Amino acid sequence: MRLAELSERSGVSTATIKYYLREGLVPPGRQVNARTAEYDDEHLRRLRLVRAMIQVGGLPVATVRDVLGHVDDESLGRTIRLGAALWALPQVPEPDAEDEYVRAAHLEADELLGTLGWSNARLLTTISPAYRSLVVAVAALRRLGYDWNAELLVSYARLMHRAAVLDLDFVETRESEPERIEAAVLGAILVEPMMQALHRLAQEEESARRYGFE
Repeated sequence: MRLAELSERSGVSTATIKYYLREGLVPPGRQVNARTAEYDDEHLRRLRLVRAMIQVGGLPVATVRDVLGHVDDESLGRTIRLGAALWALPQVPEPDAEDEYVRAAHLEADELLGTLGWSNARLLTTISPAYRSLVVAVAALRRLGYDWNAELLVSYARLMHRAAVLDLDFVETRESEPERIEAAVLGAILVEPMMQALHRLAQEEESARRYGFE
């Protein structure tokens, strides 16, 4: 298909598509002549992915470029490729290692992973943004006086493991490796907000069930 058809099928203006091409977010088409290129369904799929990451996920173009660079890196194995793509997403800043609550949260997070038997996750604790986010959240709760005990954290973690199984079961339904990595990245950008929304709806439902509307 030519650029005009790609624009019509995707709902993205030709000017925006040209911008994405210049920024390397969408691969170049097959050159027909000096002024014309042809595009296929892979370009259409990538264009829709980029739009979802920018419009729905709210990611800046530079971040999208970094994430897609890892998605397209066929030299990496699936776990490393997926991890690299997810780690390119916006993350919490490094916590203050001297903060007493942060030090305690590190110990608590390590104990949690040990209780769960998540040996692979424990190997990544020094570099994983997700581990850092966990430490920051636990430290903030403790600083505010909320005692979420170890048993409660374990229960939440097991719920999240079940969600991770569902995530990767869905990823494995995709036909190609790039599609699988893209599906996992979209899961982080789009499914997590959906899960957050469902969590809040469930809280509203349970609150109404327990306390009514008074």
